[in-house]
Amino acid sequence: MNILTLNKISKIGTDRLTADYTVGDDVQNPEGILVRSAAMHDYVMPDSLLAIARAGAGVNNIPVDACAQKGIVVFNTPGANANAVKELAIAALLLGSRDIVGGVKWAEGLTGDDVAKQVEKGKSQFVGPEITGKKLGVIGLGAIGVMVANAAVALGMKVYGQDPYLSIKSAWNLSNNVQMATLAEIYTECDYISIHAPLTPDTKEFINKTSIALMKDGVRILNLARGGLVNNADMAQALEDGKVAKYVTDFPDAETLKMKNVVCIPHLGASTPESEDNCAVMAVDQIKEYLEHGNIINSVNFPNTEMARSGKTRICIIHKNIPAILSNISAEIASENINIENMINKSKGDFAYTIVDCNSDVNDVNVQNISAIEGVIRVRIL
Repeated sequence: MNILTLNKISKIGTDRLTADYTVGDDVQNPEGILVRSAAMHDYVMPDSLLAIARAGAGVNNIPVDACAQKGIVVFNTPGANANAVKELAIAALLLGSRDIVGGVKWAEGLTGDDVAKQVEKGKSQFVGPEITGKKLGVIGLGAIGVMVANAAVALGMKVYGQDPYLSIKSAWNLSNNVQMATLAEIYTECDYISIHAPLTPDTKEFINKTSIALMKDGVRILNLARGGLVNNADMAQALEDGKVAKYVTDFPDAETLKMKNVVCIPHLGASTPESEDNCAVMAVDQIKEYLEHGNIINSVNFPNTEMARSGKTRICIIHKNIPAILSNISAEIASENINIENMINKSKGDFAYTIVDCNSDVNDVNVQNISAIEGVIRVRIL
């Protein structure tokens, strides 16, 4: 099978692909693509393409909906870079509280033989508060948000968490000392706010003049999630007015670089060798599992679907989530005197995925007949 790499992928990950795979940045007719940050919205998807694995959590660079329409499964690697982002978030807390960046820049410009005296005379302009005992609001309690919240508790902060889609796994991992709150409560109560939410139509620019107006005067905001979560014009005004004391972002752009009291980090959230290795291993393992066995793990556009193999032949069917389609698929298989050994069906929004294990061979005519069923997008035989 052919795997195209659109970015440099850690060798520890690609080494997990056996000799049955051809891997590289010039591979033609790929069944799978491994990508990090490369923009794919204008990429022409070949008919051969079955899956895209993003070595990272965010998939804004991939046309996820268009891929679903074509039966291309898109994977991400949630949690693989969580520790790296958590550590940067702790650094961001300190950078947003103490004017370390400003102090360092000022010190680098000192000259003469009396530098020590200049330091003692000028250091007061970089004074900032300690974080112990302060209130931190964590918006988004996924793998990263939970780790940030727990680390902040360990540092002596009073932590409030907010996530309307909190998973059972995240809830179990969350410290008992984290108090769940509404967005309004976080805005009005917290001295620091750290954003770890995905960028969706509902969350785009949700930090704006309206939400900022609810916040405490002198609030410090950290954004290590996505730049589009914050309205730049509203943030610039809030910084100018002193409503927001400091804004730390991992997504600098032409606007944020001109703002006062902003710390612009050059997108270093996942920039650790450990994170890159973890993401590469997870991405490769997921795309292998799908290509070889049809199991879906950590897809963003199709339901997670896993079933141990039984029988002789496996049929993997991507289809629309519409009434009667499952019975039509079963009827078509039965019409060819093929016995179903095992079967699983899962749905996610408008799309669904069905795996059928059979006790006999499935020929091209069977595949064509299943493919002709209304709502079926793609059929694979393994």
